[in-house]
Amino acid sequence: MAERESFVLTRDVNVVTIPDGTPSVLTKGEEVTIHQSLGSNYTVVTERGYMVRIAGVDADALGKEIHELHTLVSETSPEAVEKNCWEVMKTVYDPEIPVNIVDLGLVYGCEVLPVGKGENEVQIKMTLTAPGCGMGPVIQGDVEKSIRALPGVVRVNVEVVLDPPWAREMMSEVAQVQLGLY
Repeated sequence: MAERESFVLTRDVNVVTIPDGTPSVLTKGEEVTIHQSLGSNYTVVTERGYMVRIAGVDADALGKEIHELHTLVSETSPEAVEKNCWEVMKTVYDPEIPVNIVDLGLVYGCEVLPVGKGENEVQIKMTLTAPGCGMGPVIQGDVEKSIRALPGVVRVNVEVVLDPPWAREMMSEVAQVQLGLY
């Protein structure tokens, strides 16, 4: 997004402050400027200069449409579910970095285990860009929520691991180019 868009909130909205991850509320009538609108969430800057995240389910408070989850396939085989998992994880973004968590190299693994006919358990191993990242639980929750909504998924476990620690070299070439590091 080249130009920053400003909006007046049409209702009170729950937000998460960045970078510490503290829940808060912005009130109806406050003006915010969209800093990043990638994936289904919005990173905005308030009138006071605070950066906060507005969840996609609250897009209407910005006058925006709520994003719907689109999957590649509706099959529920473990292979199809894994493919969908990787695709939905590409819609999850660190609210401060305009690159999805897969291309950032934060996702270490995705394992799909069949637990019944057309039912699967998904186990994700991921890390954070920094061990004390306040937004870590928020990003972890985004991953869990988006995978839980997929067809054929009955259980999700998203484990945050700090070993091996994340390093810039884990980013895809695309991510490095996007961030001007390549």
